Order: sequence, then C-alpha cells, then structure tokens
Amino acid sequence: MSCSTRRIVMKFGGTSVGDLDRIRAVAARVKKQVEAGCEVAVVVSAMAGETNRLVGFCQALSPLHDPREYDAVVATGEQVTSGLLAIALQGLGVDARSFQGWQLPVRTDDAHGKARITGIDGEKLIACMSHGQVPVIAGFQGIGPDERISTLGRGGSDTSAVAVAAAVRADRCDIYTDVDGVYTTDPRIVPTARKLGRISYEEMLELASVGAKVLQTRSVELAMKERVRVQVLSSFADDEPAADDALPGSLVVDEDEIVEQELVTGIAYSRDEAKVAIRRIPDRPGIAAAIFGPLSDANINVDMIVQSTGEDDMTNMTFTTTRTDLDRAIAIMEAAHPEIQYGQLHTDTNVVKVSVVGIGMRSHAGVANMMFRTLSDRGINIQVISTSEIKVSVLIAAEYAELAIRALHTAYGLDAV
Repeated sequence: MSCSTRRIVMKFGGTSVGDLDRIRAVAARVKKQVEAGCEVAVVVSAMAGETNRLVGFCQALSPLHDPREYDAVVATGEQVTSGLLAIALQGLGVDARSFQGWQLPVRTDDAHGKARITGIDGEKLIACMSHGQVPVIAGFQGIGPDERISTLGRGGSDTSAVAVAAAVRADRCDIYTDVDGVYTTDPRIVPTARKLGRISYEEMLELASVGAKVLQTRSVELAMKERVRVQVLSSFADDEPAADDALPGSLVVDEDEIVEQELVTGIAYSRDEAKVAIRRIPDRPGIAAAIFGPLSDANINVDMIVQSTGEDDMTNMTFTTTRTDLDRAIAIMEAAHPEIQYGQLHTDTNVVKVSVVGIGMRSHAGVANMMFRTLSDRGINIQVISTSEIKVSVLIAAEYAELAIRALHTAYGLDAV
C-alpha cells in the first residue's frame, strides 16, 4: 500500500468524531494514510451536538450576547476534539500533537461569529509533517486583529481545512462527513439521486450557497481561488488510500477536468430562509442603500431581492435572509424607519428556497422555463425568483419543498436509471 499523493489534509466533521469509538476509528483511518507514506494534517470539528449545546448556553444567558464572548465559548468544542484525537493517534503509535487556531496562527478579520480567514503561515505545519508528525488542528476558529479568539461561522471547519491545505500546498483535501459524496439532490428526499464522481468548483459553490449541506460555501470559494482539489467522502466507509482516478467519494475540481457537462448537475434546497417584505417605501434615489447598508454593516447576509412598483410614488422591497439573522434584521429595519419611512414590515419563515444548478445552463436555453412549468403543473406558487449564470432559485411555501424537489429532479432527468 502506498500513498497516491505526497501531502494531504484530512478533515472530520462532527458526526465523524461524535464519540470516543468514532474518534478511535478516525485515528485508525489517519494511521493508514501515514503508513502509506503520506504527510498528513488533520482538521476536526466539535463532537456532534456540542456546538449547538454551547450556542444554547450563550442564547439562554443573553439573546443579544457579545459576539467576542460567544466565540470564546463555542470555540472550545473543537479544542476538546483536537486534543482527544491527538491522544488517540498517540495511542496507536502515531506521532501527533494538537493545534488551536491561535497557535498556528489562523489569522482572521474582526467579524466575530462569522470571521473570514486572512492568512495562515503553513511553515510550522509543513515542518511537523516533514518530520513525520501529524498536526491535529481545531477547525472553525482563529484569532482576530484584536488578539481574541474568533470563529468562522457554522460549518467553518470545512473552510479551516481548505485554508490549511492551501497553506501547506497539499495535493488534496479530503473532507469526511456522514455522506459518501455529492449527490444530484438530497437522497433522503429522492432515493433515486445519483452520486457525482466529479463536480466543478463553480457548481459546488452554487449548490453550497443555496442550501446543499455537504460543504460550507466559503470553503468552496477558497478551494476555487487556491485551486485546492477537494474530495468529499464518508468517514463510515472502510476505504483504502487510492489514486485520484479511483477515489471513492466526489472530487471537486476545475471545470476543465470534467469531460462531459450535464445541463443540470443538481438540485439544492434551504429551509434556513426568512422572507422580509417592506411595503410602501417612498420611491427616491438612495432608498436601497438606506435599507441594505445597515444590514451589511451588521454582517447580515441578504440573498434574494425583488423590488416592485407600488402606488402613489411608492415602492415595495422584498428580500431573504437566514432565520438566524431575522431578529437582528427586523431590529435594524425598525431602527432605520425614520430614514426609510416605510409603511409596513412583514416577515415569513414558512418558506424554502429551491435551486437548480449546472454549468450546462450557459449553453442551453429553457432551463428556467422548465422549472417554472414543472412547479406550475403541481400547483406550487413561486414567491421570489433569482438567477445567476448557472443557477435558478425560487422561494416557495415550505410545505411544497419535497414535492418540488422530486418533481424537478425527474424533470431534468437526474433520476438514477
């Protein structure tokens, strides 16, 4: 058995390290790669459910808690896991040590709770790996310009892993999770969904951004920017080290590495959506900036936006944000009321965003029309629409989500034969 790559980063999510038995299994998997001759670095998430528990503590004490103290609390989950995995590896005779984000350091900006990585000096890790030591790195965390612990947002350990892979110039970043690859849609909803052997960075980025839970959006952005080859695979399958042409999971690569491109690659959905509708806004220059500027300043992401003309020189604005950010978005809009002078503010969390994604859309017409017709034929009303070059997204009532996904998966010919 030999390593098909010189240097790899292995990332394990919360379910993969959910208890001591699973941590032992992860250690055994890492040992296989070391014995095959690979230089290995490992990035870990907190144990399954741990981050939710820590977030719950913060929210119970204060719904509008200090995000810097929130980061100090929730970052501890990964600290525990990295230490435990290092102990497990040492027990198997593998030289290993844990690293926290601040020890490398992983430098981030000051957006506590959803910080972005600004740099990692990989030389310390490269030195460890070249001497046969396995660094076990706490994902999801870094250190901000204020020298305080920062966290990268939910799912941020994926981004940590890709950033580490870029910093150490790894040949591949293997992200182990509870699924064995990237599917054309959620196989729990559509049992005939197919696993994709390869998918482009751009398609994976769109799927992640519109709700696919396999990889975090920012991790794909970083992988595309740094050209890090990412493999998604299951930590519960007993796979041996393999060459790229025989990898068991789904490989996220440059578009040029995909021989034949499908019209639609996959269908994603997001239940973490909230619709905000602002009615009877004076239609004057700068009104959009008055609405979305304060939201941006508060690091609240806004997704789908629709502006429609009302009556009497008034306009209406509808946008979506995450349910997590909804309360803060409402507070900001209410505070901005004297400047915006809107008539009504309505919100709705009973919505789901459904998206179709595929590079093939660039060269084929009619993809959006097929989506609209398919939903119409099943009596599903579309509330908001947004598009990009390779994506069409619609906002629909939550109760129609599974019907819409199954219908669209069939309509675009994605069902496994």
